[in-house]
Amino acid sequence: MTLETLNLILLGGIVLGALYALMATGLALVWTTLGIFNFAHGTFIALGAYIAWQIASTEASGAGLLAGATVSIIGMFVIGMLIYYLLIKPFERSPDIVVKSVITTLAGATILENVINLVWGPRNKQLSPLLGGDMSLLGITISRNEMAVVALALVILAALGVFLQRAPLGRAMRAVAQNREAAQLMGIDVERLYAIAFGLSAALAALAGILIGSTRFMNPSMGSDPLMKALIVVIFGGIARFTGPIYAAFIVGLLEAVMTYLVGLYWSPTVLFAIMIVVLVAKPEGLFGRYRKSV
Repeated sequence: MTLETLNLILLGGIVLGALYALMATGLALVWTTLGIFNFAHGTFIALGAYIAWQIASTEASGAGLLAGATVSIIGMFVIGMLIYYLLIKPFERSPDIVVKSVITTLAGATILENVINLVWGPRNKQLSPLLGGDMSLLGITISRNEMAVVALALVILAALGVFLQRAPLGRAMRAVAQNREAAQLMGIDVERLYAIAFGLSAALAALAGILIGSTRFMNPSMGSDPLMKALIVVIFGGIARFTGPIYAAFIVGLLEAVMTYLVGLYWSPTVLFAIMIVVLVAKPEGLFGRYRKSV
């Protein structure tokens, strides 16, 4: 393996890691706050990309992608909140909320994917790149768009981390995630925070979809693979800390880039799952999780 090939694999893994971090962070936000898995997250990614494409393709002011991204992120925040109120809240106090949320979010994902198919059709589409042209880095020529994707993803993740650590609303969300009953006794509106968490998760999914749509083709089922990768990242990294899925995303991205080079695109998911199983056997709480002794 030459140095140029190694650098190419490294940069490819970083780009994948940045995308996976955005996908997984939105998924983990709902998982940690509500304690459920949102199977509609992949469809949120696709819907966010299509909304941005629709606005960008009809925007006549010259700021097409920016306008499309803005409308998409805001719109998906609202859609995420609506999904919570329609599909999750009615079963919130049910003892089997986890099972029911699987059914309702799967149903929501199916409905939204069919809506995408009906509105925009099955043909592939693509967003314009964030930046055009190429640049030289580490002795290889790479797309400026891919570097913009990495930079934007890191900025968004850093901003989200500051929000959760510093902002009163972010601290309230962390309090609810740690102990819902204690948060309610402190006067925190748990229901409102659950809706906001769903909205933020959908907004992050929309942003991930926009970045994916600027680097590859879009189709109504484009969220299926990102959903699987986000799930791998969240389980692999653990959810005890906000940074766990982010670190895991870049590790998984680099592993996927290396495995794709060594064993090919077809076998790389198999190797990833095998590595994840080994990690979970050795550390069930995830690579960056914390062990909690049961009482």
